Amino acid sequence: MPKVIHIATECYPAAKAGGLGDVVGALPKYQNQNGFSAEVIIPQYNLPWISEQTKEKVYSSSISVDNETIHFSINKVIDQTLGYALYFADIKGKFDRPSIYLHSDGKGFADEVERNISFQRSVLQWLSVEKYSPDVIHCHDHMTGLIPFMTQYSPDYHKLKDKPIIFTIHNGQYHGAFDWKHKNQLPNYDLKHNGLLDWDNQIHSLASAIKCAWHVNTVSPNYMQEIIENSDTLQSLYHQEKEKCSGILNGIDDQIWNPATDEMTYSKLKGSNFKNFKSENKNALVQEYNLVRRRPLIGFIGRFAHQKGADLLCHSIEEALSSNLKINFIILGSGDKIIEQKVKGLSDKYPREVIALIMYNESVARKLYAGCDFMMMPSRFEPCGLNQLFAMRYGTIPIVHEIGGLKDTVRDIDDGGEGLVLKGLKPEDFLYNYKRVTELYQNRTRLQNQIKFISQLNYSWNKSAQEYISLYKRYLKKVTT
Repeated sequence: MPKVIHIATECYPAAKAGGLGDVVGALPKYQNQNGFSAEVIIPQYNLPWISEQTKEKVYSSSISVDNETIHFSINKVIDQTLGYALYFADIKGKFDRPSIYLHSDGKGFADEVERNISFQRSVLQWLSVEKYSPDVIHCHDHMTGLIPFMTQYSPDYHKLKDKPIIFTIHNGQYHGAFDWKHKNQLPNYDLKHNGLLDWDNQIHSLASAIKCAWHVNTVSPNYMQEIIENSDTLQSLYHQEKEKCSGILNGIDDQIWNPATDEMTYSKLKGSNFKNFKSENKNALVQEYNLVRRRPLIGFIGRFAHQKGADLLCHSIEEALSSNLKINFIILGSGDKIIEQKVKGLSDKYPREVIALIMYNESVARKLYAGCDFMMMPSRFEPCGLNQLFAMRYGTIPIVHEIGGLKDTVRDIDDGGEGLVLKGLKPEDFLYNYKRVTELYQNRTRLQNQIKFISQLNYSWNKSAQEYISLYKRYLKKVTT
């Protein structure tokens, strides 16, 4: 059976900061179920789940990075319940921290360049050993973006030169670009190939991956088209390489995201009775947070960041409530401190209509997916989005901006679609859809029919896993012919 190794910096349940962790934690399992052996390697962080695992050291060595000798080991998780083999790159002093990307003050680690390069080089040194060598290498986001270049042009990893490399862009806004003064941290290579590393006069991880990977994909077809048409300074590069670019829509792990077995919700789904499931979970939410009863409940789950449109929420909610619309809101997230303060202030002003939960908590998120009537996603850009898929799996109607993967997965209810679509992000767009929320909520028959419709949709990883496998096989065929 051919083997693919997924190289990433997140993988649920070991380490997750966003959608990348969900994808890397699920896709390999479904690939294994569809006849292609899949494994995963991520850095070994000092995180609870990782610390609790029994591990077996399978390889150890060292690399020289800018005159510093860095020792590392590759540890394999003994747990067989994940559905794939999971490895950790244990690089002392680089990743053994209680956070994936950020200090406790919310700022990124100052040694991000050194960390990412040491991770990529350590993994490639391990994979160069024949017994661990895969048939396909699958890299995820800019943190692994130098691997396609290294395998092609560094003599240290020449054994991997003929391995097809697939590069998936989960968020094209993050480039992993850094100053050429860090060049000495890279492995040996012929300097005539500097142009394959360079973009905007920097060593540019994302641009290098787009140039050197065998295939580049985004996590939804529409997002691929968006970045080809408009991606700031990278637009010309995407146009140049578009023949090897595609979009493959993310799925969700419907074994983990299952309302019938979810231990984190207040009440589980019994049979196909979504009416009782939604009612029981919503009543529990309303009671726990002392919300006004018999109103539609809109949730928001996500980072308080410009991308997610979190800064637009407070003004739109204030306008809705001041317009006397009878709606409740629960906002779960953290990030930008100014947005956090605005959300808290709104909750203080409307304590029974707006609940501010400034945190990331998987258990609370599950309760919101199960108990809310609607899930708001006003993203300015969204490569795929998973929250709308999780929400629909739990019978919660998505409200989304018509962008990226949201456009691929949610059509407007008035067009026979899955949810409510924001055509823009102006105040009037929000207010119009808040009014539609109240109208739909009052039309109980239509509401229940919509819940039944979206809860029966299949967004399992099976279809996407097969698309990736077809992609791997296409490039493996080129190697053998």
